[in-house]
Amino acid sequence: MRLTKEVLKIDAEKVKNKICKLISEYIEKSGASGAVVCLSGGVDSSLTCFLTAEALGADRVFGLALPERGVTEERDVNDALRVAKTLGVRCDVIDITDIVGAFYRAIPVYEVGDPVSGGNVKARVRMTVAYYYANRFNLIVVGSGNKSELMVGYFTKYGDGGVDILPIGDLYKTQVRQLALHVGVPEDIVWKTPSAGLWVGQTDERELGVTYDVLDLMLYGFEHGMTAEEIAEELRVPVGKVLEVLDRVRKSEHKRRPPVIFKI
Repeated sequence: MRLTKEVLKIDAEKVKNKICKLISEYIEKSGASGAVVCLSGGVDSSLTCFLTAEALGADRVFGLALPERGVTEERDVNDALRVAKTLGVRCDVIDITDIVGAFYRAIPVYEVGDPVSGGNVKARVRMTVAYYYANRFNLIVVGSGNKSELMVGYFTKYGDGGVDILPIGDLYKTQVRQLALHVGVPEDIVWKTPSAGLWVGQTDERELGVTYDVLDLMLYGFEHGMTAEEIAEELRVPVGKVLEVLDRVRKSEHKRRPPVIFKI
């Protein structure tokens, strides 16, 4: 199998229509009044909001921008608001700094030098705020995780992974960009450096150790039965890098499954 960008090309209009139809059907069957989408200012959440607004109508969608002082870039908040304004979606901006700070102060073992544990608290605080809105207004929480992140476990369990539906969860990051351009997400947002925004200077690709263009083809090869050696040879990357990615897939399996129930 040839691993080129051609294998990841999608029929964007067909995919858009299918996702919008599925969102609409899910909301109607659930009896919910609408949906809530957390807007980070990045391509994934922007695309998710575009699709949700088209599926339901802007008046049935709540946007939430949940920045942290000193960590969230002002540009990201502005981009989130720009997307909401473009779509006609209400977007509340809620600063989570004090909530997160109170959580840290309440934990006797909190360690300022452990950014991962602290960052996961932030993701779970955002999930809690989203579900408050969902409970308050009878909404479904629509997540914006993509297939690349889900496969390698690059999300917080019960944080950004704590949602009701994942409309773009079967699209690799490179496919998300294709669809985002098709539906009209601003190009500067589409090509913005991806970041979870959990600490200053964080970027997805730095943490993953590989660009999404390469990661997606690795994952595609893995899904289609190629060995690590075959993937490495095809992409001209060290086999150790491929094995590292596949190890992430295996070790994060628990994140993609419901809690284990012991049979008694």
